[in-house]
Amino acid sequence: MKPEELRHKLRGVIAFPVTPFKPDLSLDIPGLRSNLQELVKHPFAALVAAGGTGELYSLTLAEHLSVVRTIAEEVNGKIPVIGGTGFNYKLGKELAEQVAAAGADAILVLPPYNLSADENGLLEYYVAIGKATPLPLFVYSRDWVNPTPAWVEKLAALVPSLIAWKDGQGDTRRHQQIIHRLGDRLYWIGGAGDDCVPGYSSIGIRTYTSSIATVAPKLSLQLHEVASSGHSEELLRLMKEYVTPLNAMRAHRKGKDMKSR
Repeated sequence: MKPEELRHKLRGVIAFPVTPFKPDLSLDIPGLRSNLQELVKHPFAALVAAGGTGELYSLTLAEHLSVVRTIAEEVNGKIPVIGGTGFNYKLGKELAEQVAAAGADAILVLPPYNLSADENGLLEYYVAIGKATPLPLFVYSRDWVNPTPAWVEKLAALVPSLIAWKDGQGDTRRHQQIIHRLGDRLYWIGGAGDDCVPGYSSIGIRTYTSSIATVAPKLSLQLHEVASSGHSEELLRLMKEYVTPLNAMRAHRKGKDMKSR
């Protein structure tokens, strides 16, 4: 899929399929296929394979390949598939190559494991992964990766395949500054959660990634439709009655202990 074609398809909601495991913590590929068969009944803009929600950091290289390949097979070209990568310079490149080999349409780069990497180190990390394959590149800016607009502009100049920026900070001020600096050079995605949809909508973002999509796909799509239509009262009602309670449930505890893996 050419970059411009992919950008055109992204408006709407991007869903993150959960990667299921069996009790012994081996992959549950039949369970993943079953979940995907339900997800693709809904008009999502794209799916992310082995992203954060998809357990990227809990997977071996072989498991990562299996997950991305399974999702690409089940989607079968209906919508774009974006494969996750991360860890470090070398593994990030390997995973990006696997994403391409598995039949995905683009790559989503999560932050590296090093929490104290300086700006030049971060730049080298993203440039290396971007050049590992010809696939379009998405950067997921979250946690300790919260760069200045000038740094993002420099990265975009070095990596022609970089086409999209996914905000994971929920900082609309910083995100808006980056948007104003780069304009339409990148496609802008709200990625900090469904509860940030009103804020993202207010600065003109019309694509967001949804964790709610995995449990309430119709709600995630409705949030996008209502926000894009400018119906602020209805959007606030959905937030109050559904999104806030779901987020409170999610905040009860983090995922199960994976030490045995």
